Amino acid sequence: MKTFMLLQTLTTGEQVEQASETIKTVDVSVLELILDGSSGIGGAPVMILLALMSLAAIYLFIERTLAIRKAEKVSPDFMNKIRDYIGQGSFDSARNLCQESNTPMARMLDKGISRIGKDLKDISVSIENIGKLEIYNLEKNLSSLATIASAAPMLGFLGTVLGMVQVFLDMEQVGTVSVEHISSGTKQAMITTIVGLVVGIIAYMAYNNLVSKVSRVIHKMEATTIEFIDILEEPVS
Repeated sequence: MKTFMLLQTLTTGEQVEQASETIKTVDVSVLELILDGSSGIGGAPVMILLALMSLAAIYLFIERTLAIRKAEKVSPDFMNKIRDYIGQGSFDSARNLCQESNTPMARMLDKGISRIGKDLKDISVSIENIGKLEIYNLEKNLSSLATIASAAPMLGFLGTVLGMVQVFLDMEQVGTVSVEHISSGTKQAMITTIVGLVVGIIAYMAYNNLVSKVSRVIHKMEATTIEFIDILEEPVS
């Protein structure tokens, strides 16, 4: 009995050792996966399009970030100087200060200062119109980034579908089905979905980040407009 159990243990150990020898660790780099995904029907075009979309997303994010950061740069004593100039009746000096600042808030106030002397409602409307144009400029190209965020995963899925079609066509030509062939073809087909999801997720995060920054600038513009209207409503000393 003990001999039988010993033989069984040895046999089990040999099987485990053989299985461990059979299992091979495959080290696959990201570049190799991408190159694998570029093969097959539509693989290369899809991967090229995803690469272009990722480059476009990076460019749009950097360009909009710099533009928004520039729009946020306002001197801490900007409104105090505007208040002093308006109180002194130096409207030209106030407009020169706005033009030197060259920010959305400054351009809005420049328009409002140029309307001083007219009805307060007309001043508010003129500032609001300039504000709409400034918001449009701040949000420029954000829709393109949102499009990339939503289109990249769908494009990657299209590449996967085309890759699976290639797998079935190869199986039909060979006439035999092997697990190795199916797994290899499926792996290549799934790469485009992975890349598409990665590009889409990064673009979506970048879009939300820019939207929050634009919202912060819009809030500053609204606060600046309210403060400017309050300055105009102050009694003249």
